[in-house]
Amino acid sequence: MVSQEFTEAARERAHGDAGMAEEIHRDPAPASAELGQTDPRTPTKPFNARSVFFLGLLLAGSGLVSPPVALVGGIAFGFTVVHPYRKEASSLAKLLLQISVILIGFGINLQQVVHAGKSGFLYTAISICSAVVLGLLLGKLFKVGGKASYLITLGTAICGGSAIAAIAPIMDANEEEISVSMGTVFLLNSVALLLFPLIGWWLHLSQNQFGLWAALAIHDTSSVVGAAAKYGPQALAIGTTVKLARALWIVPVSLITAACMGRAARRGGRTAHQARVNVPWFIFLFVAASVLSTYLPRFIGTYLDLNRLGKAGLTATLFLIGTSLSKKTLQAVGIKPFLQGVILWILLGTASLIAVDMGLISI
Repeated sequence: MVSQEFTEAARERAHGDAGMAEEIHRDPAPASAELGQTDPRTPTKPFNARSVFFLGLLLAGSGLVSPPVALVGGIAFGFTVVHPYRKEASSLAKLLLQISVILIGFGINLQQVVHAGKSGFLYTAISICSAVVLGLLLGKLFKVGGKASYLITLGTAICGGSAIAAIAPIMDANEEEISVSMGTVFLLNSVALLLFPLIGWWLHLSQNQFGLWAALAIHDTSSVVGAAAKYGPQALAIGTTVKLARALWIVPVSLITAACMGRAARRGGRTAHQARVNVPWFIFLFVAASVLSTYLPRFIGTYLDLNRLGKAGLTATLFLIGTSLSKKTLQAVGIKPFLQGVILWILLGTASLIAVDMGLISI
């Protein structure tokens, strides 16, 4: 009996050893994996998209590269690889932009803010009203469907992606309409950041002139600040202040849009869509930072460090914005919305440049 049990046990062990040998012969990878080694049969990737993304972000925020270079690097990343953190990068860019603008306020005197805000208010109002009228007319001319025409118009008139993000929920715009308008604005922002300083130097614009022109003609706050920072410190102060005053128009325009949408819904017998109006509170914090730097000069060293940190954060923001552009973005935009955005932008930019260069408007 004992001999029979011993024989059966030996047979089971032999069967198990044979199965293990067959498993090892078939796939030796687990043994190497336990040792932390890479299976030589596994193809290695030429690079890791996540590592490249974080390396580019750190380099952009280090202060070693200029804003245009950071933007171009981000665009190159977006066009060559699949973005591993597209949604996260978009949210981070929005937050980092607001923080950077606040920190830049520590390097701007309050008198400059008040003077530029008062002088630029009328120009901003005229610019926004003109852009809205022209944009809607171009939208009808090119037969841009849905709500994309209105979003592109307001993005050009006020402050690019921020205006689109604020107005889209109020209009109940769908994802395609939002992506089309965002894509159009982002493409033109990238061109403006690289092109505007070159035009300014070619026309020998003063720093005050360039700051005012950039604030009136470039869509997003990030690109205005980036272009103005490259042109000079005075251009940065003027451009940032006038642009933020322009961005405040998001609030009244959002309220007007909500009222019009509600009236149209009631006429059609539908329930009015309710959406919260987003107030750009970071603009008021920018003014508060300017107040501190003006009336508490004893901390000037700290203020300058915070201002430099804000500029570095802005450069990192431009890299993040650049990574959001891709081949899919270009395909999603389409020719008609893109033509509407380009022509509106050229008309607005040319008119404001002529007015600034001839001295018809000034700060």
